[in-house]
Amino acid sequence: MSTLFSRAQIGPYTLSHRLVLAPLTRMRSGQNDIPNDLMVEYYSQRASDGGLLIAEATPVSIRGNGYQGAPGIYADEQIAGWKKVVDAVHAKDARIFLQLFHAGRQSHRDLQPGGDAPLAPSAVPFEGMAHTRNGWQPASAPREMGLEEIRVAIDEFRQGAQRALAAGFDGVEIHGANGYLVDQFIQDGSNHRTDAYGGSVANRVRFLLEVTQAAAGVFGANRVGVRLSPGGSFGGMSDSNPGATFSYAAQQLNALGLAYLHIIEPRVAGSQVVEEGAAPVASRALRKVFSGPIIAAGGFSAASATAAVQDGDADLVAFGRDFIANPDLPYRVRHNLPLTPYNRETFYGGDHRGYTDYPFAESAVTAA
Repeated sequence: MSTLFSRAQIGPYTLSHRLVLAPLTRMRSGQNDIPNDLMVEYYSQRASDGGLLIAEATPVSIRGNGYQGAPGIYADEQIAGWKKVVDAVHAKDARIFLQLFHAGRQSHRDLQPGGDAPLAPSAVPFEGMAHTRNGWQPASAPREMGLEEIRVAIDEFRQGAQRALAAGFDGVEIHGANGYLVDQFIQDGSNHRTDAYGGSVANRVRFLLEVTQAAAGVFGANRVGVRLSPGGSFGGMSDSNPGATFSYAAQQLNALGLAYLHIIEPRVAGSQVVEEGAAPVASRALRKVFSGPIIAAGGFSAASATAAVQDGDADLVAFGRDFIANPDLPYRVRHNLPLTPYNRETFYGGDHRGYTDYPFAESAVTAA
């Protein structure tokens, strides 16, 4: 596994290994969507010397939340909570990016100001669930955003980046995957607009590029990453020509000089994975058009992650479920130690159980 423990460069940062904590929705924040001490412990546990963590999907707008209990970055009062998280990670000599996100149509009226309909590129319903104060509920029918609302949303991403910078994050990642608002603009199954943000591939990718450029105006492009899920079906997504759509998106992003492109393999649907450990498809395809660092994600084992890096399909590999259950995952992989199995029932919401109570390898604790 020595390939995974060679140095890697992400923007201005040199990393000591290539195992990344994937952004994982866990819904453990405190009142007013402020990160709490439990979250501080969770991220601190998973920070390792020279490693990279990507914090969970964090709404840039109160209208952008689709999960009750998710932490926010839409209000100044949330900065101090995130600063505690960042400081704890930096104390372990690790780096951390914040994933900026807007749920778009994957939301519910109970999560919206005044009980309004969720916003989306087009009034195309999402046939899935949103997590509300009353538990999981069918998502509410969305309404199409006006041009001024699109401009507001872009500025909310910019303001989210500004707050992330104030909290001390090393960078931000634009969540353009998994059927959330940015992805809803990209794919023609959810975007039926006929104006400058719909129709052609260039028009549908426009929102992604403008959001990314807004964040880059705050952090600098080399401290901004983008996450995409080419061919992914999670969130009820579809596109008539995903190969052309996402190749174009990657080409345009390539010109910006980003920190990285984070690609979810299409074998992933939420927290479910088929073809565990299979060779990457999306990362291999987009490597042809994106020359910067690529983080691959979705159903990787240590062996398949090593192969992906050795084959040049990715520079780093993000782990989700295994990182949940193994806070010292890089140590375990380096020393070929067995992994603790994860408990899917505790993934979303709850308390410390299934969150901060997973064991460390005994030798790692002894060495700490």
